[in-house]
Amino acid sequence: MQASKAYEANFDGLVGPTHNYAGLSFGNVASRSNEKSVANPKAAAKQGLRKMKRLADLGFQQGVLPPLERPSIRLLRDVGFSGDDASVIARAAREAPELLAAASSASAMWTANAATVSPSADTEDGRVHFTPANLAAKLHRAIEHGETRRSLGAIFADEARFRIHHALPGTPALGDEGAANHTRFAREYGDKGVEFFVYGKSEYGQGPQPQRYPARQTLEASRAVARLHGLSNDATVFAQQSPDVIDAGVFHNDVIAVGNRTTLFCHERAFVDQHKVYDELRTKLDALGTPFTALEVPESEVSVEDAVSSYLFNSQLLSSTDGRQLLIVPQECRENARVAAYLDSLASRKTPIDEVLVFDLRESMKNGGGPACLRLRVVLDEAERAAVNARVWMNDALFTQLDAWIDRHYRDRLAPADLADPKLLAESRAALDELTTILGLGAVYDFQR
Repeated sequence: MQASKAYEANFDGLVGPTHNYAGLSFGNVASRSNEKSVANPKAAAKQGLRKMKRLADLGFQQGVLPPLERPSIRLLRDVGFSGDDASVIARAAREAPELLAAASSASAMWTANAATVSPSADTEDGRVHFTPANLAAKLHRAIEHGETRRSLGAIFADEARFRIHHALPGTPALGDEGAANHTRFAREYGDKGVEFFVYGKSEYGQGPQPQRYPARQTLEASRAVARLHGLSNDATVFAQQSPDVIDAGVFHNDVIAVGNRTTLFCHERAFVDQHKVYDELRTKLDALGTPFTALEVPESEVSVEDAVSSYLFNSQLLSSTDGRQLLIVPQECRENARVAAYLDSLASRKTPIDEVLVFDLRESMKNGGGPACLRLRVVLDEAERAAVNARVWMNDALFTQLDAWIDRHYRDRLAPADLADPKLLAESRAALDELTTILGLGAVYDFQR
């Protein structure tokens, strides 16, 4: 039976009004190196919005995910601060500024960590499955999944077509970082595919582990998500990320590899037993009549350090309506001579990548998030796409509304000390309250309930 027409939609996270550089993510080199510098939330939000609009203009299915409510007064109350909201913020700023920073993080902008998504073509019950990531490795991210689930429920509300699970238990043994460690291969998006889960360590098994930085994704979590989504064993591959690249700053697999349809674009040091990983992918895809190409970048041309500093692999690999593959990279790739030379050589190498597009995402990049971090991929057939909340799809009208919304509500300067300003909470809530009307989300935030 021929598969129904399907699309890969990208749902990008709008950067929130509290975007700042608190350096909260140990293991993320860019995040720590820019710690305590001054951020520009307005510029960050507009950079992300322009990327969404450009891709929508190019014919890609592009949706919007809302920021979460920050600062999280719920977190601060849960750890013992009391009084009215302004008093909670003031006391946290005096007594535990690190907790205020965690409560104020705009990290939900990186929606590659929002959830793992399996399309209906792969799942046992024929629904699109979402499992919000527990993000158990970092406090500022571990508080996201409940709010994320609520937002996903407002956008993918049709329970006959969409199944939104709860996050896995929030323990390091089941540490789950979402789609940043997951991709999918298929001849066409609507065909049955092979889902590729990458983990940093096994909590209970044997195997190498990084020594400098923590491995955030476990094999046990990846297998649990595959079970929840009803994926068959012959259509899943589990691979371990190389511990030495984690220790070099590759905190998620999407910093060292990206896949799309039949192509895996990765560094030669991405995985443990890399060629066995290729062989398993190729064998399982061949059983589905699907070809597979591994485009491997050698260390001699682009080092792991170059990949981390430029975010070459934290790119989006997209198939346009005419079948051409586009690689969406950050401006930093053009500023690294070796990475730029490699990208310039792609045409002469006759690779599966047909075109490279460059985007300025400087504000996100300084916090350790490139094009791939900013989007959650969701494969949808035509009926499923029609069931999505129509007001979140990017178009000229929504772009104009959101651009003006940013101008009304966002600051153009935010230093770590500014997190103690109670006005920031009021500004953020006013922005989010208006946003829920623009996007037709209903009352998804605690302060609205």
